Formats: sequence, C-alpha cells, structure tokens
Amino acid sequence: MPKHQVQSNLYIGLMSGTSADGIDLALVDFSTTGHQLVASYYQAYDNDTQAKIIALYRPGADEIDRAGLLDKLLAQQFARAINTFIQQQNLTSADIKAIGNHGQTIRHRPTDKFPFTLQIGCNQTLACLTNIKVIGKFRDKDIALGGQGAPLVPAYHQAIFANANSDVCVVNIGGISNITFLPKQGNTNVSGFDTGPGNALLDDWYRLHHQDCPNTIDLDGKWAATGAVHTALLAAMLADNYFSLAAPKSTGREYFHLNWLTDYLAPLQLSEQALTAADVQITLMALTCQSIATTINSLSSAAEVIICGGGANNPLLMNMLTTLCDQHLVTTATSMGIANDSLEALVFAWLAFAFDNNINGNLPKVTGASRATTLGLAFYP
Repeated sequence: MPKHQVQSNLYIGLMSGTSADGIDLALVDFSTTGHQLVASYYQAYDNDTQAKIIALYRPGADEIDRAGLLDKLLAQQFARAINTFIQQQNLTSADIKAIGNHGQTIRHRPTDKFPFTLQIGCNQTLACLTNIKVIGKFRDKDIALGGQGAPLVPAYHQAIFANANSDVCVVNIGGISNITFLPKQGNTNVSGFDTGPGNALLDDWYRLHHQDCPNTIDLDGKWAATGAVHTALLAAMLADNYFSLAAPKSTGREYFHLNWLTDYLAPLQLSEQALTAADVQITLMALTCQSIATTINSLSSAAEVIICGGGANNPLLMNMLTTLCDQHLVTTATSMGIANDSLEALVFAWLAFAFDNNINGNLPKVTGASRATTLGLAFYP
C-alpha cells in the first residue's frame, strides 16, 4: 500500500481567516453516515506573523519575496499546529486520511479582467512536514469556470442546516462577513455571498489606536461601547457601491481596509461634526451589523439566523445584530452543538472528503461558475 493511502476516514480541516488571528483546526470523522466533529484546536499567530500577513493584503514593495517567504513560514506553522493537535488526540499521521487546507488569503480579485485568488501556506511543504496528504487550492477551479471562487461554505451549510419548515440564514462573521440563504420547503434556490466587512475594519481601527495594548482586538466590544454611532458616517459607508451589487459577489481586506475608511472619514473630520475614535469603532460595528441585517431582511421575512465566526463571540455586536433582526430568530452555531470558531475549518475537512469521493464542492448559483465541480488539488508527502 503506498504510504499516502490511509484506511481511516479521519480528516483535518485547516482555516486561517481574513482576521489573520490564528490557525483553526477541526478533526472530523466521516466513517459513519454523515460526519462528526471529533475535536478542534486553535493556535494564535504571534504579532510578527500577523503583521506580515496583513501587510500583504495590499500591494507594496518586495511583495513577491515577502509572499514567497511567508508561504513557507505559514506552512511550517500549520504543520506544527497539526502535529501538536494529532499528538493531543493520541493519533499519528497514519491515522489521518487528508488535510483540507484553505490557507491564508492575501489577495482576492474575482472581478478583474483576468480573475484570480491567492492563498498561501504551501500545500506541498505542509504535506512533507506532516507526512499527510493535503488537499488545497480549493478556489482556483471555480474561478477557472467563471465563478468568484467564493463563498465555498454554502454547499456544506445546505447539507447540515437546511430546514424544510423555515428559511435559514447562516452568517459567518470573520474578517469579512458572508451569508448562506437556505429557503424552506426544500427549495434548491440556495444563495450565498459576502455581505461586506465583518471584524476586519474593527480590528484594524482598534490596533491603530491601541498599539501598546496586549489585546489585538476590541474584546467584547468594550471600547466600542464607549462611543456613539455617527449616523452620517454610517450612511456614507453604506452607500458604497459594493453593498448594492447583485450576487454573486465576494470581497476581502484588499477592498475593505483603513484607506477605504479614511475616504469616508475625511469629509467629516474637515467639518465641524465631532467624531471620536470610539465613535468610529461603534460605527464600524454598526456597518457590519446593518449590512448583514439588510441582507437578511431582503431574503426572508422570518428566518432562523445562525451566527458563527469570531463575531459570534462579541456580545455587543450580537446584541446590535439581534435588535436589527427582531423579526428573525437569531442564534449561534454553538447553540446547535458546533463551535463558532471551528465551523469553517470543519467545512474544509468536508471539502477534502468531497475531493476524495468525487462530490461537487461548489454551488454555481452561489459562485457564478458555469458548472458544479469537485474542488482542490492533492499534494502528497
């Protein structure tokens, strides 16, 4: 038996999101009907690694060299996290069928003349350092078929969250927010797209004003709570063209960044309207919540709304979003037995399983691809 063939049905999913806060891992067992999340693991990035990732979200000097070096550095960190995780679970590399590696997105240009997306965290290096087959580059084929390459989670959401008696909206609030809409009564007209910023602008603005703080995020929204929503700034940002685009659509931190915010802040700062840094923080939170709520309200009059991702851990954000969605039932993935922060990692374990079993991983109605297809490429140790 070749060394890369494994008889178990254990897969590891790996996700490093646009917040660039760390590595999420999910160990998933596909050996029975359906599948089961066995365990999850999180490894935070150190400040230097996080800074290197964020610096590549926009063009800059020596970016090819910096991207190439970070590609290998992240693969080494991914491998250390996986090897530690496996040991904690009393397993060996021989017990794992494959790793589904999303990698770290540093550029996503799905609407350019020649569309592309770039995720780093070298798949081949990861396979060699863990001695486990790696399935990666999940987004490339969808883009080659005319799609956005994102979001990829709706196919999985449909498999586990669809409800014949109720519309369901699954909202992941990471650095960027995305939504999956699952109509009731078995309707196959599933849709999904990026609604706009999630935590990315909140985190960037917080770090800009708290450079000596050990926390790299506004924990529980405590700083934001000291400010007041600036209605003129909120209205100006919501008027951005992205929010009125029809689906399919996807975006990233190369679009929603601090310079984007500055373009909307500058006219207000030149006027006599008082605006504190904390006011901007709570207004950015309102931008995230309002753009999500407006989307949900346009899709359904009464839905079950399942929130996952880092935003689900922020009580201030959750309270604001729940208020804006008062005609819907808002809950979290945790309340349904799935850890908020491990859901996306679980999805990429499922996509690796789908690759091995010739199961389509994209939904053309969601991404805009010309056809459904299996996603990913295999890399062997």
